[in-house]
Amino acid sequence: MSQEERSRKRRLAKVIGLVGLVAFAVTGCSTDEVLRFGWPVGVTEQADDMRRLWTGSVIASLVVGVITWVLILWPVAFHRKKSDKLPRQTQYNNALELIYTGVPVIIVVVLFVFTASTENKVLAETDKPDVKVEALAFQWNWDFSYKEVGGSKPTAPGGGEIHTVGSSREIPLLVLPAGRTIEYQLRSRDVIHSFYVPEMHFKRDVFPYPEKNNQDNTFQNKIARPGSFVGRCAELCGSYHAFMNFEVRALPGEQFDQFLRLRGQVNPSTGVAYSTSEALTQMNCGQLCAPYATTTSPPNTDRTARTASG
Repeated sequence: MSQEERSRKRRLAKVIGLVGLVAFAVTGCSTDEVLRFGWPVGVTEQADDMRRLWTGSVIASLVVGVITWVLILWPVAFHRKKSDKLPRQTQYNNALELIYTGVPVIIVVVLFVFTASTENKVLAETDKPDVKVEALAFQWNWDFSYKEVGGSKPTAPGGGEIHTVGSSREIPLLVLPAGRTIEYQLRSRDVIHSFYVPEMHFKRDVFPYPEKNNQDNTFQNKIARPGSFVGRCAELCGSYHAFMNFEVRALPGEQFDQFLRLRGQVNPSTGVAYSTSEALTQMNCGQLCAPYATTTSPPNTDRTARTASG
Protein backbone atom coordinates (compact mmCIF):
# COMPACT_ATOMS: atom_id res chain seq x y z
CA MET A 1 0.00 0.00 0.00
CA SER A 2 1.42 3.35 -1.00
CA GLN A 3 1.95 6.24 1.38
CA GLU A 4 -0.78 8.21 -0.38
CA GLU A 5 -3.33 5.42 0.08
CA ARG A 6 -2.48 5.06 3.78
CA SER A 7 -2.84 8.81 4.25
CA ARG A 8 -6.21 8.76 2.49
CA LYS A 9 -7.47 5.93 4.70
CA ARG A 10 -6.36 7.75 7.84
CA ARG A 11 -8.30 10.86 6.79
CA LEU A 12 -11.36 8.76 6.01
CA ALA A 13 -11.12 7.06 9.41
CA LYS A 14 -10.96 10.45 11.16
CA VAL A 15 -14.05 11.70 9.31
CA ILE A 16 -15.98 8.51 10.15
CA GLY A 17 -14.90 8.80 13.79
CA LEU A 18 -16.04 12.43 13.97
CA VAL A 19 -19.43 11.58 12.43
CA GLY A 20 -19.81 8.69 14.90
CA LEU A 21 -18.94 10.96 17.84
CA VAL A 22 -21.54 13.55 16.79
CA ALA A 23 -24.15 10.83 16.27
CA PHE A 24 -23.41 9.40 19.73
CA ALA A 25 -23.65 12.85 21.35
CA VAL A 26 -27.05 13.68 19.87
CA THR A 27 -28.60 10.38 20.99
CA GLY A 28 -29.09 12.00 24.41
CA CYS A 29 -31.35 14.66 22.88
CA SER A 30 -34.96 14.27 21.82
CA THR A 31 -36.02 15.15 18.28
CA ASP A 32 -37.65 18.33 19.57
CA GLU A 33 -34.45 19.39 21.37
CA VAL A 34 -32.34 18.78 18.28
CA LEU A 35 -34.71 20.74 16.02
CA ARG A 36 -34.79 23.71 18.42
CA PHE A 37 -31.03 24.17 17.86
CA GLY A 38 -30.47 25.62 21.34
CA TRP A 39 -33.64 27.70 21.67
CA PRO A 40 -35.62 27.34 24.92
CA VAL A 41 -39.08 25.76 24.91
CA GLY A 42 -41.56 28.45 23.84
CA VAL A 43 -44.53 29.43 25.98
CA THR A 44 -46.62 31.35 23.42
CA GLU A 45 -48.20 30.57 20.06
CA GLN A 46 -45.98 33.22 18.51
CA ALA A 47 -42.91 31.51 19.98
CA ASP A 48 -43.78 28.31 18.13
CA ASP A 49 -43.97 30.25 14.85
CA MET A 50 -40.57 31.80 15.51
CA ARG A 51 -39.04 28.43 16.39
CA ARG A 52 -40.31 26.83 13.18
CA LEU A 53 -38.81 29.69 11.14
CA TRP A 54 -35.51 29.32 13.01
CA THR A 55 -35.45 25.54 12.49
CA GLY A 56 -36.20 25.83 8.78
CA SER A 57 -33.58 28.55 8.30
CA VAL A 58 -30.87 26.56 10.10
CA ILE A 59 -31.64 23.39 8.13
CA ALA A 60 -31.53 25.35 4.86
CA SER A 61 -28.20 26.89 5.93
CA LEU A 62 -26.77 23.48 6.82
CA VAL A 63 -27.80 22.04 3.45
CA VAL A 64 -26.16 24.94 1.61
CA GLY A 65 -23.12 24.61 3.86
CA VAL A 66 -22.72 20.88 3.18
CA ILE A 67 -22.97 21.43 -0.58
CA THR A 68 -20.39 24.22 -0.34
CA TRP A 69 -18.01 22.09 1.74
CA VAL A 70 -18.30 19.21 -0.73
CA LEU A 71 -17.59 21.51 -3.69
CA ILE A 72 -14.53 22.89 -1.90
CA LEU A 73 -13.15 19.58 -0.63
CA TRP A 74 -13.83 17.56 -3.80
CA PRO A 75 -11.14 19.26 -5.93
CA VAL A 76 -8.80 19.36 -2.91
CA ALA A 77 -9.09 15.59 -2.47
CA PHE A 78 -9.42 14.37 -6.06
CA HIS A 79 -7.87 17.02 -8.27
CA ARG A 80 -4.55 17.67 -6.65
CA LYS A 81 -1.56 18.31 -8.84
CA LYS A 82 -0.14 15.00 -10.06
CA SER A 83 2.06 16.22 -12.89
CA ASP A 84 3.05 19.35 -14.76
CA LYS A 85 0.44 18.63 -17.40
CA LEU A 86 -2.45 21.09 -17.26
CA PRO A 87 -5.98 19.62 -17.12
CA ARG A 88 -8.55 20.48 -19.76
CA GLN A 89 -9.44 24.18 -19.53
CA THR A 90 -13.10 25.27 -19.71
CA GLN A 91 -13.79 28.95 -20.26
CA TYR A 92 -17.60 29.07 -20.26
CA ASN A 93 -20.32 26.82 -18.86
CA ASN A 94 -23.67 28.52 -19.32
CA ALA A 95 -25.67 25.81 -17.58
CA LEU A 96 -23.44 25.95 -14.49
CA GLU A 97 -23.56 29.75 -14.42
CA LEU A 98 -27.37 29.68 -14.55
CA ILE A 99 -27.45 27.18 -11.66
CA TYR A 100 -25.13 29.06 -9.29
CA THR A 101 -26.94 32.32 -10.07
CA GLY A 102 -30.51 31.02 -10.01
CA VAL A 103 -30.35 28.73 -6.98
CA PRO A 104 -29.23 31.47 -4.50
CA VAL A 105 -31.97 33.76 -5.82
CA ILE A 106 -34.57 31.04 -5.23
CA ILE A 107 -33.23 30.42 -1.71
CA VAL A 108 -33.41 34.12 -0.82
CA VAL A 109 -36.96 34.45 -2.19
CA VAL A 110 -38.19 31.38 -0.27
CA LEU A 111 -36.60 32.55 3.00
CA PHE A 112 -38.07 36.03 2.49
CA VAL A 113 -41.58 34.63 1.98
CA PHE A 114 -41.42 32.48 5.12
CA THR A 115 -39.88 35.31 7.15
CA ALA A 116 -42.53 37.83 6.09
CA SER A 117 -45.33 35.35 6.75
CA THR A 118 -44.00 34.56 10.26
CA GLU A 119 -43.47 38.25 11.03
CA ASN A 120 -47.09 39.00 10.11
CA LYS A 121 -48.30 36.25 12.45
CA VAL A 122 -46.08 37.30 15.35
CA LEU A 123 -46.94 41.00 15.07
CA ALA A 124 -50.69 40.51 14.49
CA GLU A 125 -52.86 42.33 17.06
CA THR A 126 -56.52 42.10 18.00
CA ASP A 127 -58.57 45.21 18.75
CA LYS A 128 -59.81 43.80 22.06
CA PRO A 129 -57.08 42.03 24.03
CA ASP A 130 -58.07 40.56 27.40
CA VAL A 131 -55.33 42.38 29.32
CA LYS A 132 -53.34 45.56 28.64
CA VAL A 133 -50.18 46.17 30.66
CA GLU A 134 -47.57 48.90 30.45
CA ALA A 135 -43.87 48.13 30.89
CA LEU A 136 -42.03 51.34 31.78
CA ALA A 137 -38.26 50.88 31.59
CA PHE A 138 -35.83 53.15 33.41
CA GLN A 139 -32.20 53.03 34.46
CA TRP A 140 -32.01 50.32 35.70
CA ASN A 141 -35.30 48.60 36.47
CA TRP A 142 -38.94 48.18 35.45
CA ASP A 143 -42.32 49.63 36.45
CA PHE A 144 -45.31 47.48 35.43
CA SER A 145 -48.89 48.74 35.55
CA TYR A 146 -52.28 47.36 34.51
CA LYS A 147 -54.08 49.57 32.00
CA GLU A 148 -57.08 47.41 31.23
CA VAL A 149 -58.38 43.97 32.23
CA GLY A 150 -61.55 42.55 30.73
CA GLY A 151 -62.55 45.90 29.25
CA SER A 152 -62.19 47.91 32.49
CA LYS A 153 -59.33 49.62 34.28
CA PRO A 154 -58.30 47.98 37.58
CA THR A 155 -57.53 50.49 40.34
CA ALA A 156 -55.69 50.45 43.62
CA PRO A 157 -57.32 51.75 46.83
CA GLY A 158 -57.79 55.49 46.36
CA GLY A 159 -58.28 55.20 42.60
CA GLY A 160 -54.68 55.07 41.38
CA GLU A 161 -53.10 52.56 39.01
CA ILE A 162 -51.90 49.18 40.20
CA HIS A 163 -48.10 49.25 39.91
CA THR A 164 -45.22 46.86 40.50
CA VAL A 165 -41.87 48.64 40.64
CA GLY A 166 -38.51 46.90 40.93
CA SER A 167 -35.66 48.03 43.15
CA SER A 168 -32.09 47.01 43.92
CA ARG A 169 -33.51 44.71 46.62
CA GLU A 170 -36.47 43.19 44.77
CA ILE A 171 -36.97 41.83 41.24
CA PRO A 172 -40.26 43.17 39.79
CA LEU A 173 -42.94 40.56 39.03
CA LEU A 174 -45.17 41.02 35.99
CA VAL A 175 -48.14 38.84 36.96
CA LEU A 176 -50.23 37.82 33.93
CA PRO A 177 -52.99 35.32 33.13
CA ALA A 178 -52.22 32.19 31.11
CA GLY A 179 -54.50 31.48 28.16
CA ARG A 180 -55.59 35.09 27.60
CA THR A 181 -54.49 37.62 24.98
CA ILE A 182 -52.15 40.20 26.49
CA GLU A 183 -51.09 43.53 25.02
CA TYR A 184 -47.74 44.92 26.15
CA GLN A 185 -47.32 48.70 25.92
CA LEU A 186 -43.63 49.60 26.07
CA ARG A 187 -42.20 52.93 27.18
CA SER A 188 -38.85 54.21 28.42
CA ARG A 189 -38.26 57.04 30.88
CA ASP A 190 -34.72 57.78 29.73
CA VAL A 191 -32.58 55.80 27.24
CA ILE A 192 -33.31 52.91 24.89
CA HIS A 193 -33.96 49.61 26.67
CA SER A 194 -35.32 46.29 25.37
CA PHE A 195 -38.09 43.99 26.64
CA TYR A 196 -36.99 40.37 26.23
CA VAL A 197 -38.35 37.08 27.62
CA PRO A 198 -36.35 34.17 26.11
CA GLU A 199 -39.27 31.70 26.34
CA MET A 200 -41.39 34.08 24.26
CA HIS A 201 -38.77 34.02 21.46
CA PHE A 202 -39.46 37.71 20.99
CA LYS A 203 -37.64 40.96 21.78
CA ARG A 204 -38.66 44.56 21.22
CA ASP A 205 -36.69 47.74 21.88
CA VAL A 206 -38.20 50.20 24.35
CA PHE A 207 -37.86 53.84 23.31
CA PRO A 208 -38.73 57.03 25.20
CA TYR A 209 -42.42 57.42 24.33
CA PRO A 210 -44.00 59.32 22.71
CA GLU A 211 -41.33 61.97 22.30
CA LYS A 212 -38.68 59.82 20.57
CA ASN A 213 -40.49 56.67 19.59
CA ASN A 214 -41.01 56.29 15.84
CA GLN A 215 -41.98 52.61 15.92
CA ASP A 216 -44.94 50.56 17.13
CA ASN A 217 -44.56 50.33 20.90
CA THR A 218 -47.01 47.46 21.44
CA PHE A 219 -47.17 43.73 20.81
CA GLN A 220 -49.51 40.95 21.85
CA ASN A 221 -49.27 37.29 22.72
CA LYS A 222 -50.98 34.53 24.68
CA ILE A 223 -49.02 32.58 27.30
CA ALA A 224 -49.91 28.92 26.83
CA ARG A 225 -49.21 27.61 30.33
CA PRO A 226 -48.71 28.82 33.91
CA GLY A 227 -45.13 29.27 35.07
CA SER A 228 -42.32 31.67 35.90
CA PHE A 229 -40.12 33.07 33.13
CA VAL A 230 -37.12 35.36 33.47
CA GLY A 231 -37.17 38.63 31.55
CA ARG A 232 -34.22 40.84 30.69
CA CYS A 233 -33.23 44.14 29.19
CA ALA A 234 -31.52 43.16 25.93
CA GLU A 235 -30.20 46.61 24.95
CA LEU A 236 -27.00 47.99 26.50
CA CYS A 237 -28.35 50.87 28.59
CA GLY A 238 -25.64 51.83 31.06
CA SER A 239 -23.63 50.69 34.05
CA TYR A 240 -26.18 48.28 35.56
CA HIS A 241 -27.70 46.99 32.33
CA ALA A 242 -26.77 43.39 33.22
CA PHE A 243 -28.84 43.56 36.42
CA MET A 244 -32.00 44.93 34.80
CA ASN A 245 -34.02 41.72 35.09
CA PHE A 246 -37.68 41.01 35.80
CA GLU A 247 -39.92 37.96 36.02
CA VAL A 248 -43.13 37.11 34.18
CA ARG A 249 -45.40 35.09 36.45
CA ALA A 250 -48.22 33.44 34.47
CA LEU A 251 -51.15 32.32 36.65
CA PRO A 252 -54.30 30.41 35.73
CA GLY A 253 -57.13 32.84 34.90
CA GLU A 254 -59.03 32.49 38.19
CA GLN A 255 -55.89 32.98 40.26
CA PHE A 256 -54.94 36.05 38.24
CA ASP A 257 -58.39 37.54 38.88
CA GLN A 258 -57.93 36.84 42.61
CA PHE A 259 -54.52 38.50 42.50
CA LEU A 260 -55.94 41.67 40.94
CA ARG A 261 -58.78 41.80 43.49
CA LEU A 262 -56.25 41.66 46.31
CA ARG A 263 -54.12 44.39 44.68
CA GLY A 264 -57.24 46.59 44.74
CA GLN A 265 -57.78 46.10 48.48
CA VAL A 266 -56.18 47.44 51.64
CA ASN A 267 -54.04 45.06 53.67
CA PRO A 268 -55.58 45.24 57.17
CA SER A 269 -52.26 44.45 58.83
CA THR A 270 -50.44 47.40 57.20
CA GLY A 271 -53.25 49.82 56.40
CA VAL A 272 -52.07 50.26 52.80
CA ALA A 273 -52.77 48.44 49.54
CA TYR A 274 -51.52 44.91 49.11
CA SER A 275 -48.18 44.79 47.32
CA THR A 276 -47.47 42.13 44.71
CA SER A 277 -45.60 39.91 47.17
CA GLU A 278 -48.28 40.35 49.86
CA ALA A 279 -51.08 39.51 47.44
CA LEU A 280 -49.32 36.35 46.24
CA THR A 281 -48.67 35.30 49.83
CA GLN A 282 -52.37 35.68 50.66
CA MET A 283 -53.32 33.46 47.74
CA ASN A 284 -51.35 30.52 49.17
CA CYS A 285 -51.18 28.53 45.90
CA GLY A 286 -47.76 26.93 46.19
CA GLN A 287 -44.63 27.70 44.19
CA LEU A 288 -46.66 29.40 41.47
CA CYS A 289 -47.60 32.08 44.03
CA ALA A 290 -44.12 32.52 45.47
CA PRO A 291 -44.00 36.13 46.74
CA TYR A 292 -40.65 36.91 45.12
CA ALA A 293 -38.93 36.07 41.84
CA THR A 294 -37.79 32.49 41.41
CA THR A 295 -35.97 32.77 38.06
CA THR A 296 -33.45 35.48 38.96
CA SER A 297 -32.23 37.41 41.99
CA PRO A 298 -31.25 41.04 42.73
CA PRO A 299 -27.59 41.99 42.32
CA ASN A 300 -25.34 42.51 45.31
CA THR A 301 -24.84 46.29 45.38
CA ASP A 302 -22.42 46.15 48.32
CA ARG A 303 -19.05 46.86 46.74
CA THR A 304 -17.22 45.97 49.97
CA ALA A 305 -18.49 42.38 49.60
CA ARG A 306 -16.50 41.91 46.41
CA THR A 307 -13.08 40.29 46.33
CA ALA A 308 -10.15 41.13 44.11
CA SER A 309 -9.75 38.96 41.02
CA GLY A 310 -5.96 39.04 41.03
